[in-house]
Amino acid sequence: MAVDTTFAGRVYPPGDVYVVSREKIREFAEATGATHPAHTDVASARALGHPDVVAPPTFAVVIAQRTEAQYVDDPASGIDFSRVVHADERFTHHRPLHAGDRVVTTLHVDAVTLRGGLAMVTTRCEIADESGAAVATVVSTLAVRPEEDA
Repeated sequence: MAVDTTFAGRVYPPGDVYVVSREKIREFAEATGATHPAHTDVASARALGHPDVVAPPTFAVVIAQRTEAQYVDDPASGIDFSRVVHADERFTHHRPLHAGDRVVTTLHVDAVTLRGGLAMVTTRCEIADESGAAVATVVSTLAVRPEEDA
C-alpha cells in the first residue's frame, strides 16, 4: 500500500495529557548523555531558576512521537514503519519542559509528497500546557521507502 498523500493538511485532535516526570527526564538524560545536574537534581535546577528538574531540549521528541502514533499507526495512512527512515527533526522551544508539566499535543500533517519513489512525510507537533500556552514545536520529516525496495 502506498502512502496516502491526501493526509497532508490533516490536524488531529490533542492527545491525552502527558505528565512530564522526573524519572522520565532522568532516563532520557542518561540515555542521551545529557550530564548537566539540572536534569536530575532539583536543587541544581532551582538554583538556575527552574521550578523542578529541566528536560534536555530533545526530550520533546518523547511527547511528539506519542502523538505522531495517531497518524503513523493508522492503516489508512499507508505508512509501514519498518520502511521509515528518519530524515529530519527540528525543535522550537517556547519555554523549557520541567518535571510536573502537564502538556497536550496537537498533531499536524504538514506535507506528504512523493520524491523519487520515496514518500516524504512532514509532521508538526504543537506542545502546549493545559492552559494552551505554547511550550514547544517539533517538526519531523520521515522518508518512507517504497515496497519495491524489499
